[in-house]
Amino acid sequence: MSNDDRGPGILITRLSAIGDCILTLPVVCALRDHFPRARIAWAVEPLAASLIGRHRAVDETVIVPKGWLKSPRAIRSLRARLRSLDCRWTVDPQSLTKSSMLAWLSGAPNRVGFARPRGREVAPWLNNIRVTCASQHLVDASLELLRPLGVPEKPTVRFDVPTDVQAIARTERFLHTACLTGGFAVVISGVSWPSRQWPADRLGQVARHLGERHNLPTVVTWAGAREESRAREILEKSGGHAYLAPKTDLTELAALLSKAVLVVGSDTGPLHLAAAVGTPCVGLHAVTRAESSGPYGTQHATVQVDCPRIRNRRRRKRDDSAIRLITVESVYQACDRLLLRRVHSHRHATHAA
Repeated sequence: MSNDDRGPGILITRLSAIGDCILTLPVVCALRDHFPRARIAWAVEPLAASLIGRHRAVDETVIVPKGWLKSPRAIRSLRARLRSLDCRWTVDPQSLTKSSMLAWLSGAPNRVGFARPRGREVAPWLNNIRVTCASQHLVDASLELLRPLGVPEKPTVRFDVPTDVQAIARTERFLHTACLTGGFAVVISGVSWPSRQWPADRLGQVARHLGERHNLPTVVTWAGAREESRAREILEKSGGHAYLAPKTDLTELAALLSKAVLVVGSDTGPLHLAAAVGTPCVGLHAVTRAESSGPYGTQHATVQVDCPRIRNRRRRKRDDSAIRLITVESVYQACDRLLLRRVHSHRHATHAA
């Protein structure tokens, strides 16, 4: 496939979750850099569609309903939609049955996915070009899938998270009203798996520590009624150093996170969104491994507790006993290191000027 090839196009099949979709953004950026005139489509589930659909490197999004594999009507509809794209290549960073089935339904002759063990279920059969990757982190491993397309082995990692002028304006109004324009941290209240949920009272203690030691207020983000209740519990334990974030969509959340000086949270979509917009993060890991799915980049810190490696489905069903092994003192120390690094960088920039 040459750089001058206008089509057929390329289809990315990364359906979920939001965090994994964000970690796949460097793939679409690298494809756009290498094939500036290609038509690039992305098959994605509804939760992440609003963010993916706004990305400047994505020409089309195919919104895939959850549970589509159980509906013959949905299968026929998706097959027709995917065939209309006339894709020659598919790239499957998810490499599960549901993602590889979409690649196969598209009719693309070249379907790239992971070899086992990263490729699971029936994906290694449906993807006819299988890549054995050497990288651990999902970002680097996903970029290795582009080798068969001729993309350089180590493309520049960029996320290029979409921005929205109105979302930025709403965020700035909130920060001005709350008197937070002098700098603030963010604590992420919610996670999708109970096994990733650090206790709310401990997150409140972190907010209190940031306020008392660093004079840094904290904004607590949330999504949905359950997370809002948990966010209010964090506020109660913060000693008056935390504020409740307004209700946000993904673009508004990206705008808020981009203006923070520090973000603290478990391995979840908002944490990866914060890293993608360039904000230093402290990631909390127990049932997931920081080297595989931690916030990407050298400007972050992670707190990892030892936990036996278990299958993904079993991790979802585990209780919070492992992540409770993370102490507040270890999170304090990680926050202090990043904030001290920020102070040193600011002083260096001031002296250089």
